[in-house]
Amino acid sequence: MPDYKIQTKEAFTVIAYGTKLPDDYAQIPAAKAAWWEKIMEDGRWDQLKHLADNDLEFAVNEAINGEMRYYSGVQSGAELPDGKDSRTIQFPAGDYLVIAGSADSAGQLFGQLEGAAFGQVLANATDFAYVGGPNTSVKTSETNGKINGEIWIPIVRK
Repeated sequence: MPDYKIQTKEAFTVIAYGTKLPDDYAQIPAAKAAWWEKIMEDGRWDQLKHLADNDLEFAVNEAINGEMRYYSGVQSGAELPDGKDSRTIQFPAGDYLVIAGSADSAGQLFGQLEGAAFGQVLANATDFAYVGGPNTSVKTSETNGKINGEIWIPIVRK
């Protein structure tokens, strides 16, 4: 099982643009990669980066009205223009499951962290649980060509 820690975080806000994910789980990795490509090409990622409070880059998963949504965002108190793809996502203060990792690309890192969190750590946890709400993978830095980051999942202690 991957190394993990439980951290208490202050509430934070991510402003983001997002897309609906397909119902077929096998198609989700490709859909997420296509989303990142689209948002970087159409200039919205640059817009977000200019509004960011720090250098962290967020990939957020959230279920809304029975749909799985995926967002690319930054930590910021700024407001985005209203639109069907924009969202301000509030993360509550509290305990978070945190798993760190590194990979050759952000997409690989985010997939690796989600797999470790949901497929291993949460599946075997006995003293805490994820009860829903948004969760996020965070790109924290780049070192020697590797992308470094963490996944942050809000949890409750049992």
